Amino acid sequence: MALRSIMGNKLRSALTMLGMIIGVSSVIILVSIAEGSAQNVTSQINQLGTNLLTINTFGTDVALSDGKIDELSKLNGVKAVAPVIQGRVNVKKDRTASQVSLTGTNAAYSTVRDVLVSQGRFITDLDIEYRQKIAVIGADTAATFFGMENPVGQYLQIEGTSFKVVGVLASKGSSLGQSGDNVVIVPLSTGQRLVKSTTINQVFLQGKSENQMDFVMNEVEIKMASFFPSKSDSYSVMNQKDLMDTMSSVSNTMTMMLGGIASISLLVGGIGIMNIMLVSVSERTKEIGIRKAIGAKRRDVLLQFLIEAVVLSGVGGIIGILAGIGLGEILSSLLSLTVSFTSTVILSSFLFSLAVGVIFGVFPANKASKLNPIQALRYE
Repeated sequence: MALRSIMGNKLRSALTMLGMIIGVSSVIILVSIAEGSAQNVTSQINQLGTNLLTINTFGTDVALSDGKIDELSKLNGVKAVAPVIQGRVNVKKDRTASQVSLTGTNAAYSTVRDVLVSQGRFITDLDIEYRQKIAVIGADTAATFFGMENPVGQYLQIEGTSFKVVGVLASKGSSLGQSGDNVVIVPLSTGQRLVKSTTINQVFLQGKSENQMDFVMNEVEIKMASFFPSKSDSYSVMNQKDLMDTMSSVSNTMTMMLGGIASISLLVGGIGIMNIMLVSVSERTKEIGIRKAIGAKRRDVLLQFLIEAVVLSGVGGIIGILAGIGLGEILSSLLSLTVSFTSTVILSSFLFSLAVGVIFGVFPANKASKLNPIQALRYE
């Protein structure tokens, strides 16, 4: 009887369900976009390297010498150390000229920063020792100066000096607003000559295990304090895990906020269901009177109206899930957004829609079940 009543008023039932459809699809789309954004940021941070500590010093009086870097590499829990010297250099080949980011580093950099070589090889310790004029270039740099040609074995002019290209990096894309593909990597000793500075102000350390990172960071901070006593403001030690935790906290807050905003439309949909059910009780007062007069108990009437409310919210929830996934996929392709659908979000939004149907359906159903059969039969 509940289902017949719904089918008998198709347009009204469809409009009633519309609130639930919009509510459920809104929750799924907004939360999935928020979670997709969080995953995108996490993957960008991971591109910087895993189990990573970054030491930055400010000024020439707190520069990291080879001896200090060697001491850092011998700390417990440290897997590899990559000192870095950076700058901007003029790169030229034939008639093509451009300014490119230069990184002077050692062989461990590829492991520490999770850098992969798609062609050729990376820098070796021998290249640093013999101050070789060789370069490993990023994917964008390779495309700019060599087009479709294989750059390995060819030469580039860096600040007027000829460098042999020995490798091309696999494309990493942009990471936290910085392109990792428009770069030239040279041996540390050669890089110091190019930027005309021997000062090393940045060192990357990779820990052996993720579980040991807090311990390693503590050891590094103690060692840095012994290197530069009373100069704690002149250097910083950053743990990638701290950055991840901060971003995760921001993402969770954003997800909850968007989910909460979308849930308001579910409540509005619930109010719509209650409104229509109250109208339905008024319309069918005589029918309720007849049912009670021929033996229907209070729970029978209560159950009939409650089933109607739950079916309206349940069907609306199912359509809302399909609409949410469909619209999410469309937005993902049109706006190049990362959308992450999870079964938890989909199931939660559906169960929430059912709960809304039950909660907002109880009052009209209760009102119908309490009607006096004599008064109901006389109702016009």
